[in-house]
Amino acid sequence: MPFARPVRPARPAVLLLAGVLLLAGCGSPGSSGSSGSTGSSGSTGKGGAAGHPVRLDNCGQEVEVDSPPRRAVSLNQGTTEIMLSLGLADRMVGTATWTDPVAEGLEKANAKVKRLADNAPSFETVLDTEPDFVAASFASTLGKGGVAPREQFDKLGVPTYLSPSDCVGKDNSGDGDGVRTEPLTMDAVYGEVRDLAQVFGVQERGERLVAGLKSRVTGATAGLDARGVTLMYWFANSQSPYLAGCCGAPGIVTDALGAKNAFDDTKEEWPQVNWETVADRDPDLLVIGDLTRKEQTAETAAKKIEFLESNPVTKNMTAVKKKRYVLLSGQAMNPTVRTVEGIEKVAAALRSHGLAG
Repeated sequence: MPFARPVRPARPAVLLLAGVLLLAGCGSPGSSGSSGSTGSSGSTGKGGAAGHPVRLDNCGQEVEVDSPPRRAVSLNQGTTEIMLSLGLADRMVGTATWTDPVAEGLEKANAKVKRLADNAPSFETVLDTEPDFVAASFASTLGKGGVAPREQFDKLGVPTYLSPSDCVGKDNSGDGDGVRTEPLTMDAVYGEVRDLAQVFGVQERGERLVAGLKSRVTGATAGLDARGVTLMYWFANSQSPYLAGCCGAPGIVTDALGAKNAFDDTKEEWPQVNWETVADRDPDLLVIGDLTRKEQTAETAAKKIEFLESNPVTKNMTAVKKKRYVLLSGQAMNPTVRTVEGIEKVAAALRSHGLAG
């Protein structure tokens, strides 16, 4: 759920860099495929590497990467953590747009990569790193009003990659966080891992990461029976809360556990709902986003719980009275490798509260 800032005009030095990148980085378009990411790779060419160029049909855009990137920029925490998990810190020159501390185990790798901004950096700031590859988790990041539309990077010969989880089976044409036309699954996240592993020429690492994630899902859900249990996911904002609709990352968590989302009747990614409706739905367990950013009201879990327990509309909800809360990072509530963390933590909370076997 990103919030971008306006793009500032480029300085002359940046425009000079743009010209250099344009001359050095232009490539021919790749082959077309589905609306997600499908990849193919060619043999080693002049100045290339084994398995390159890599051609992807990514969110309906043809992308060609001539050689494994050496100066990659990730514009969202989700793509950053995939790259770090693939052992690519030494090939990254910048990250941006963070909602949480980095995933456990990635702290040392993350410390090696410059943070360009806690939120969305300017296009100029990104170009100052001289990137040869740019990735983002959200269409809004690589769109009008975000860092820059993908076309602006294309003109400079810089390949871009957008997480398939934010385009496949999703309509982002409205003003909100998008509408799901079909339920998201972990296959989209696994596909993203494999795409990025192919782009960087580390396919074996990608397969190991995917296998590890699948194993964790199996372990978390083994023997779990949460049928009849209702969950509600609150990401941010105490005035007009963003709550999860049916079919995004929280839907993956809910479906993996066999539970029910209290707002499974809306396909909006994160609809804003009034508190009277929230209280009326009265879920068994509240899944609460614990964010470290400072863009909305009630970002931290502590602030959210304080609100729930003091507001006359919410304080008598079943989950509030029984303090049935589970705290998740923002990344665990977004479609990323940390969605698996969400499955694990919600499963553990269901068991600890006696809501599931």
